[in-house]
Amino acid sequence: MSLEKNIMTAMKEAMKSKDQTALAALRAVKSEILLAKTSGTGDALTDKDEVKLVQKLVKQRKDSARIFDEQGRTDLSEPELAQAKVLEQFLPEQLNESEIEAVVVAIIEKTGATGMKDMGKVMGQANAQLAGKADGRTISMIVKNKLS
Repeated sequence: MSLEKNIMTAMKEAMKSKDQTALAALRAVKSEILLAKTSGTGDALTDKDEVKLVQKLVKQRKDSARIFDEQGRTDLSEPELAQAKVLEQFLPEQLNESEIEAVVVAIIEKTGATGMKDMGKVMGQANAQLAGKADGRTISMIVKNKLS
């Protein structure tokens, strides 16, 4: 079943259970999917594109929550985190740090990267290989630690 159908099913459930947080998050995904479909490129959305859309929305919510926390506004950060949690159920299983680290080490060995000057090369391959399975910020942090 495609992501769009899964979102619609989840929206119906959220409406029935009167879960406003889930409903807001799911409507945002539906809106992004519709915008992507009508963007005028003429290309159909692939599964990878759909996962990227959901990842972008999760990242936006987590970044907003982090900013709200820094400002001491937990009343605003909690709904953002709750929406991110709802959206994460539509993403593939995320890898933990040790699994990401193993992939990054393999890429470093394969490319022969020796220092920070090779970070772009390693990040490009790591992002391609771990797309949908890991957060870019986590990948970047691990790559920096390994190359420095």
